[in-house]
Amino acid sequence: MTPETHSTSSGQARPCQNCKQNFSIDQADIDFYTKISVPAPTWCPECRMIRRMIWRNERFLFKRKDSLKNNDIFSGFPETVKATIYHLEDWWSDNWDPMSYGKDYDFSRPFFDQFKELLYSVPWPAKSVMNMVNSEYCEQAGNLKNCYLCFGGDSMENSAYVNRGWNAKDAFDLYETRHTELSYDSYMADEAYQVFYSVNIEECTDIWFSRNMVGCTNCFGCVNLRNKSYHIFNQPYSKEEYKNFMDGLNLGSYQTVVEMKKKAHELWKKNPMRFTLAIQVQNSTGEHIERSKNLKYCYSIHEGQNLAYCQFLEPAISDSYDYSDWGMGASEMYESQTCGYETSRLKFCYESWPSSQNLEYTVFTRSSSDLFGCVSLKKKQYCILNKQYTKEEYFALREKIIAQMSEMPFTDKQGRVFKYGEFFPTEFSPFAYNDTIAQDFFPLTKKEALAKGFAWRDVEAKEYQTTKTAAELPDDIKNVDEGILKELIQCDSCKKAYRVIQAELDFLKRINIPLPRLCPSCRYMERFKFVNPPKLWLAKCMCKGKQGMNDGSHIAYDNAVPHFHGEGQCPNEFETSYKPGRPELIYCETCYQQETI
Repeated sequence: MTPETHSTSSGQARPCQNCKQNFSIDQADIDFYTKISVPAPTWCPECRMIRRMIWRNERFLFKRKDSLKNNDIFSGFPETVKATIYHLEDWWSDNWDPMSYGKDYDFSRPFFDQFKELLYSVPWPAKSVMNMVNSEYCEQAGNLKNCYLCFGGDSMENSAYVNRGWNAKDAFDLYETRHTELSYDSYMADEAYQVFYSVNIEECTDIWFSRNMVGCTNCFGCVNLRNKSYHIFNQPYSKEEYKNFMDGLNLGSYQTVVEMKKKAHELWKKNPMRFTLAIQVQNSTGEHIERSKNLKYCYSIHEGQNLAYCQFLEPAISDSYDYSDWGMGASEMYESQTCGYETSRLKFCYESWPSSQNLEYTVFTRSSSDLFGCVSLKKKQYCILNKQYTKEEYFALREKIIAQMSEMPFTDKQGRVFKYGEFFPTEFSPFAYNDTIAQDFFPLTKKEALAKGFAWRDVEAKEYQTTKTAAELPDDIKNVDEGILKELIQCDSCKKAYRVIQAELDFLKRINIPLPRLCPSCRYMERFKFVNPPKLWLAKCMCKGKQGMNDGSHIAYDNAVPHFHGEGQCPNEFETSYKPGRPELIYCETCYQQETI
């Protein structure tokens, strides 16, 4: 995560090799690079982040052939990826030896040329999962039971359509959720129970159509409340009045849900937003960071310390730079993607876990240490290009290769130079740009992606004979029977086909909420509209004394209490993930807290 301005006032300024914008490297950065013995980066933080993102498919499963037995399997890699893909059981078995693919290092060729050859010859696991029970159609996850189309999470049960869920049970259609139960169609429902159609809910119970709530119970259509109960559209009611309101509202009706969602969103827009989402943080900059300290330009971090330019990490994580996705006991990580679970000192690695140390340029390695340029090794040490060496031979050869990588660098198709210290070239990634999380956060058209040197996958238009349109579904869930499980429904948005699964129908009837009119992918994109990007812009607080900014593009807001700056404009400035020109009223920490506590 990096500020849009690329400030150079506090460090050495240099141009990014990729986007050509200047970025700065300060003394703390230099100290870290020195500590882990790597050269300073040649790409700016944002370009480095996107380069890693292009190696993560987090939402799609593909049907393809298993390379060993030619059986149909589901994989995170599409059929267009010309790699050897094994079913997970076969990949983990002792029936094949990844060391048999080992090669002597050729000092007449660039390292990355040799590594790419090895990468696409050694078998890969079809999916990146562990400890799964009845959760075949999930990916990038672990410790799941009875889950369906859940991605990027851990420890979930009886759930479906959850992205980045941790310790969730009976949860459907959620994005980024932790310790949540009986919740539906929400973004950031943490430490919560029974949360529906809501955004950014922390330590709450029985919340409907609400946003930015902490410590609340029994609230409907509210925003920016703290430790409140029995509120409807931010107005207090007695317990009996609240119960009568809820009893008189048929939330099993799709039309009712649409009306309530619209009314709630209108109220959300009329209230100020905090410039950043941060909970119990010290000396930190970024977005959506919790219980952390000493974070610099980080995004979606939970219990981390001494981190910079990191994204999507779960507890606990420490002393790392440019590290994306996972965490769980990781430390001293650098320029790595989808690595974690008691790992340390991993540099330039992808899909390398668990309990691994001192790895460089490894892919799909497991429980190993002291590897360089290896693929799919398990419980190995002192290997280079999948070939075994003694400890002494390994370290001597490693030093020679690092020197040769600078003397004979790899140059990609865009003319970008890759020496030791760079993550893998994007053209090595098995994924097209539009299959990765890069497309979610930094969307491009096909033309734009190809111009930047990224791959693009043209999605096949599969023709399914739908049996119902979304408009033909019963309005009320009480009028839905199990016959719906046999229907192939046309999505209201993309017009593609989707189904309702048994667990989903049971959940909807249990809670008394209507059938969705969108396919899982379109429902995800609707929730994603509330997700700010991993990027910061310089901004000023919009609070103008009694009212928020009223410049024609923002709704005027009357402050509930006097603020420290009186009737004048708040002088506070900050870095925020709200892009300039957006309609939200953005307050600094002080002004926001005065309006919510």
